[in-house]
Amino acid sequence: MPHFTPRRDWAPLSDAEWSALTPHLRRWMAAAPGSARRRAGRPLGSEWRARLDAMLWIAVSGQPWHALPEQFGKPDTVSRHFRRLAHAGLWARLLAALALPTCPPALRAIEYWLCRAARRAMRLLGMAGLTLARRLGLFSALPMLPCYMPNRDLSEALHRFQARLLDRLFSDPPPPGTLTRLGRLLAYAGGRRVWSKKFAPP
Repeated sequence: MPHFTPRRDWAPLSDAEWSALTPHLRRWMAAAPGSARRRAGRPLGSEWRARLDAMLWIAVSGQPWHALPEQFGKPDTVSRHFRRLAHAGLWARLLAALALPTCPPALRAIEYWLCRAARRAMRLLGMAGLTLARRLGLFSALPMLPCYMPNRDLSEALHRFQARLLDRLFSDPPPPGTLTRLGRLLAYAGGRRVWSKKFAPP
C-alpha cells in the first residue's frame, strides 16, 4: 500500500541490519566489473559496514557530503562509492526488496534510511527510479511529494487517451474544453520542472 515511511533517526547499523544488507551488496559485487568481481566471494568486512553507515548518515541527515564527520573517512571516497552503487542499481534493488512480502524484518526496520538513500540518488536513477518508487508506493524515496513529481504511468495513460480522442476528432468531437483539460492534466503529470526540498516528503 502506498505510504510515507515513518521517520527513524540514524544510528549505526546493527548486526541484524548489516546481515540483511550484505546479500544485496554481494550480488552487486558479483555483477560488478573488474576487481569487484574477484572480491565477491570474500566476506564483507568492517570497511564496507562503516562506508554504508556513512552513506546512510548523509542520506538521513540531508547534509552535503563535505559535512560528513571525520569518523566516517574522506567525503570524496564515500560519495564516489555512493554514486557507484546508485549507477549499479543497488538502491533501486533495495527499494524493490522492501516491497516483497518476504522482506526480512531487519531490512524492513531500516526502510526509512534506504528510502532516503534512494531519494539522495534519484537524480542518478532518473525517471526509472522515480517510477519505481511511485509504483512500489514508497513515497519517502521521492525527492518531492508525489503530486509534484513526474507521473509516468498517468502521462502514458493520458497520451493513449489523447490518441484515441484525436482519431475520432471529426467523427465524434469531444465536448468543448476537453482538450484544454487534457493539456492541464498532462502538465500535472509532468511534475514540477525544478526540484525543491521545500516540497520533500517527511
